[in-house]
Parts: sequence; structure tokens; C-alpha cells
Amino acid sequence: MPSVTGPAQPGRAPARPDADGRAAAAGYRAVFAVPEFRFVFAAHLLSSLGVVVCEIALSLLVFDRTASPLLSALTFALGLLPYALGGTLLSAVADRCPARTVLVVCDVLCALAAAGMVAPGAPVALLLFLRCVTAAIAPVFAGTRAGTLGEILGDGELFALGRSVIRLVNQGAQLAGFAAGGLLLAVASPRAVLAVTACTFAGSALLLRLGTRARPARDTARGALLGASLGGARRLLADRRIRALLLLSWLPPAFVVIPEALLVPYGNLLGTGPAGLGLLLCAMPIGAITAEALVGAFLPPHVRTRLTFPMGLFAVLPSLGFAARPSFGWAVLLLVLTGTGISYNFGVDRWFVAAVPDRLLGQAMTLMQAGRMTVMGLAMGLGGVAASYAPLEVVMPAAGVVGSVCVLVAVWEVRRTSSGAAP
Repeated sequence: MPSVTGPAQPGRAPARPDADGRAAAAGYRAVFAVPEFRFVFAAHLLSSLGVVVCEIALSLLVFDRTASPLLSALTFALGLLPYALGGTLLSAVADRCPARTVLVVCDVLCALAAAGMVAPGAPVALLLFLRCVTAAIAPVFAGTRAGTLGEILGDGELFALGRSVIRLVNQGAQLAGFAAGGLLLAVASPRAVLAVTACTFAGSALLLRLGTRARPARDTARGALLGASLGGARRLLADRRIRALLLLSWLPPAFVVIPEALLVPYGNLLGTGPAGLGLLLCAMPIGAITAEALVGAFLPPHVRTRLTFPMGLFAVLPSLGFAARPSFGWAVLLLVLTGTGISYNFGVDRWFVAAVPDRLLGQAMTLMQAGRMTVMGLAMGLGGVAASYAPLEVVMPAAGVVGSVCVLVAVWEVRRTSSGAAP
């Protein structure tokens, strides 16, 4: 099948050397100087906190109703598994409908789903179904938002910095959301907290409706949505360059989450209490936030680009240290170092948006997000299965060994598909 890559399309602002130079000098201030981006940022902050708090409150509500640890844990798993469904079957929505409309409708649907969870006497099956609905919507929302960033910020340095801010919010929401959820649940019932999350989604919809411009759909083709979604995914995956960049985007996080998913049994192995376990769980996001902020604020674009391959590989290496069954302090350090590998995304994002034609940008970003979350969910499951047959000090470093080989293969493929000089 022929390549889908080509010259920049008219719907997306191309990178300009002068704009890139100003962005490099101003850092994150440059993206926050764009009024539309400030609204996107505020909306994402609200909805991200809503997602995390919703997961905690729903898990507690299900456990209160059923006393089943399995069903309670399933509420978290259902936050990942439907990504493949929504990201594959609905991905064309991101390009075939006006972006602002898609974003607002997605937020409204999530608000309605959270409101439905509040209904007294709602069956557990309905609660889990509504959780699946929000998870299936998530990749479409994320892909559409990423495509919108390309229109708001262009496809150069501003886009890379804007995507970095989104990642910072994602990581920060994990920390702030767990803390906020814990505080809210200490003074209110799970249903009341779910009502708050419905309000966060509604607030996000309002910010996007009022603060972003109405733009036409990028892809004006007609036809069935399902066929367009599957066809677009096939065209993207058939392009060797895009496929290589997708693999580089998916593989490091897939192997990073394996030791993260095993932290509860590892904390039990060390004999840490709840506070110690909480610090273990927070260590990786802390490393990610610190590295992302420092790299984005202080390193020039060409240095960030050169760090892409080394940091993508480095992300999976600290897990090798778990072979020595490190003590609590060393385990925290290994997890913080693992989190710093997130900075490899600066280069991947920039290369990816340059490789994808404008009419498929939203669908491509949806596919990237859906694939990443799906492989992470599968990796967590496989890690759990492996840990039931082998010691943790074997399974956790094994993720680093296999991950290193896979990431090196992806790096090699990205280099081979680079036009001209190596990236």
C-alpha cells in the first residue's frame, strides 16, 4: 500500500524557524501565551482530575456494594481495556467532525456517565458499563485534542511543548487526584464524589466551548464511520515511518508499567506500611514530572531531539536493579529514575506530527493514545501472570531485559525510516 506521508496539509500551521526560535527561548511561557491553549490546559486539568477521582470513588462504591476485591479492581482495569475499541472503531471521528464539537460532546457524555453512576440503587453491572463508556471515549477525546494542538500551535516546537504540558497534567493529576479523592471521600460519600466528577467534566466542556475556535473538519470524505476508522488505521499502520514511530511511542511505557503494576506485592515483600506503599506508587510520577518540566524549560530543541533514543532506552533500564531486591530507599530511587524516561516523548511527538498528513492527524493521535494504553494494560496483565509463577526479583528485571531489546529494535526502525539525516 502506498505511503500516506506527504507535505504539510493546509489545515495545520507548519513549523516556522522564527516561531521555533521564540519558543525555544521562552519555553513553556510561549505555549501559555497562546489564549486558546490556556483554555485547553484548564479544561484538561479539570477532566484529568475528574477521571482519577472518579476511578477512586467508583472503586470504593463497587466494593461497598459487593465486598468483592475483584470487582473493585476491575473498575481500574476497565479504564484501560476499552481503549482499543474506541481508538480503533471511532478514531475517524477525530478528523471527520469539527474538533471543538467532538471535544465538547465527549466531555458531556463523560459528565452524563458520571451522573448516571450517582443514581441510587444503580446495579453494579451498570456502573461498570458506564466506566467502559468513559474509557472508550477517552482515546477519541485525546486524539482530537492532540490534533487541535496541531492547529492551535503548529507542528513545530510549540506543538512539542504543548504536548509536554498535557503530559505534565496527566502525571500531576495522578498525584493530586489521589490526594483530592482521599480527602473528599473522608468527608463525603462515594456518590457525592462522583457528582463532583460529573461537574468537572461539565466544566471542561464549557471551557472548550467558550475558549476554542470553531474549525471545520480536517477530513471531508463521506462514508460509514466504522469503515473510515478501520481504513484510516490500516493506511497509517501501512506506512513504515508512522508504524516505527508508533512502536517507539508504545514500547517503553509498556515495559515500564510492569514493575509499577507489581509495586503492591513488592511493598508487601519489603514489609512497608501504607505510607511506604504510597511513596512507592508516587515515585514514578514524581520522576516524570521533574524530568518533563526541566527538559522542557531548560534544554533547547536540538538537545531534546538528541535525547529521544537514549531516554527511550533508559526508561526501561532501572527495572534491572530490582534483580538485587533493593531496599525501600533504593526502590524509590529506581522508580524515580524510571519516570525520567518520559522526556523521550519530545522527539517522538515532533517526528510523528511531521510524518502524518493533516487530514489524518486526529485519527493518528487517537491511534497512538489507544495503542499506548492498550499495550500498557496488556503488559500489566502479563506481568501479573508472570509474577504468579516466578519471584518478583525475576519478573521485574525481566521487563527491563525484554524491554531493552524491543526498544532498540524500534529505535533501529525509526532510524531506517528517517528521510535524510538520522533523527
